[in-house]
Amino acid sequence: MLRQRVITALLLAPLAILLILLPPTSVFACLLAAAFLAGAWEWSRLAGMKSRVTRGVLLGFVLLVFIALWVLRSSQWLWPALIVAGVAWWLVACVWLRHFAFAAAPTSENRNLKLLAGAFVVFPAWVAALSIHGSPSHGHVWTFLAMLLVWAADTGAYFAGSWFGKGKRKLAPQISPGKTWVGVYGAFTTSSLVAAVAGWLLGVHDLRLLGLIVVTIVTVASSIIGDLLESLMKRHANVKDSGALFPGHGGLLDRLDSVFAALPVFALGKLLLGL
Repeated sequence: MLRQRVITALLLAPLAILLILLPPTSVFACLLAAAFLAGAWEWSRLAGMKSRVTRGVLLGFVLLVFIALWVLRSSQWLWPALIVAGVAWWLVACVWLRHFAFAAAPTSENRNLKLLAGAFVVFPAWVAALSIHGSPSHGHVWTFLAMLLVWAADTGAYFAGSWFGKGKRKLAPQISPGKTWVGVYGAFTTSSLVAAVAGWLLGVHDLRLLGLIVVTIVTVASSIIGDLLESLMKRHANVKDSGALFPGHGGLLDRLDSVFAALPVFALGKLLLGL
């Protein structure tokens, strides 16, 4: 499984980097919308929508919202408000994770609740990514850094958990038995090192560099919450992966769960630091 995961990552990573760094924000918005629509398709299945026709209609609605958000991008309050709402949502998600049996029953009310949660997952993340990408000073690079922090955290957590986490205290055994607190510390360490080096290269020094590291730790903590929430959704749906698009990595939602949670937090932190 590790070999398969590494091969898939090596094939996908260069493509993802090019799609972040090269296109203008308008093209990046379309590419990201396509990826997020695929993630929303998988989310709708985990939420309990079984009809492909109904899920297709839902995807059409999500696309219309993306278009409306892009048209209204010049609004001074809409995008910042959505980013703040996205950050607030992940605080609410922490409460859901503590009460992991909530909304587990396959009822229409729980399905609708999970679809509403999906709106708070997808739309703020899309707006946050475009807000970072379109920023006047190295926006493409900052977007790449936001993604790189998630990738570094995932890698650090995997190897720290594999090497040092056996028999150690579990992070959320009822939701994701494989995750340990040692893995969390590994994620914080690797992502902080990446942030320190990248920030220095981007001309961030002194207290703002320390602030960037703090934002990174909070961002990574949010990404872990995003990962756990998707694990909770899969447990409720009684499936192992959200899909089978990537060998060794599951579906697209399995790759985007951490990103959905990290982007609003990183965007808000970047804004507060004036970067």
